[in-house]
Amino acid sequence: MARFTVLGTAPIPGQKGQLRLLQRNDEFTIKIAGVPGDLMNSRMHGSEDALATLACEHLVNSDNARVLIGGLGMGFTLAAALKTLKDNALVTVAELVPEVVEWNKGPLGCVAGYPVNDARTMVHVGDVGEVLRNNKASFDAIMLDVDNGPEGLTSKDNDWIYSDHGIKSAKAALRENGILAYWSASDDTAFSKKLQKIGLKVKAVTVRAHTAGKGAKHVIWLAW
Repeated sequence: MARFTVLGTAPIPGQKGQLRLLQRNDEFTIKIAGVPGDLMNSRMHGSEDALATLACEHLVNSDNARVLIGGLGMGFTLAAALKTLKDNALVTVAELVPEVVEWNKGPLGCVAGYPVNDARTMVHVGDVGEVLRNNKASFDAIMLDVDNGPEGLTSKDNDWIYSDHGIKSAKAALRENGILAYWSASDDTAFSKKLQKIGLKVKAVTVRAHTAGKGAKHVIWLAW
């Protein structure tokens, strides 16, 4: 069996850890150095696809939809959103790690069809929280996949996204009838209650990691 080859590394902002991009044949994976398992794998993106399709299904026929994605990853959520939205939509994707953006423009981009090159895509290299705080009533859908979920893995700085302040900022960034969507590797009833306490209606949807309906079960919270 072929071995994985390291294509690139990147420091995790605000942390001592390091991201590593590896390739084996047509399979790509992103890992945290020294941490067992994959952070992302190109063969398991069913829940990343679902994050976009669930959040954007109400925008299929909408003109000039404005969407925000927090976390570029391997580009699958971005690709699924672009596939769902009309040609006059605009999708802003915020990615904290500059190297991840470059990987998506380079060899990694092939797995999702290079969605960063789509004319409807605008990339913000930086914290998605900055975008949320600076854009009131601006988005029809906001999809947040910046970590493993409310229990962060890659960066403690991501905790703000799941705090009361972060949720309120995301809510304020929505247009009328907009939807928030949060991806998580596992369920968290406390987070559902936190969303409801802030005044949002909540639906937790269980989805599979693999596009064939197999693999680990992940959770997507839809809130409006």
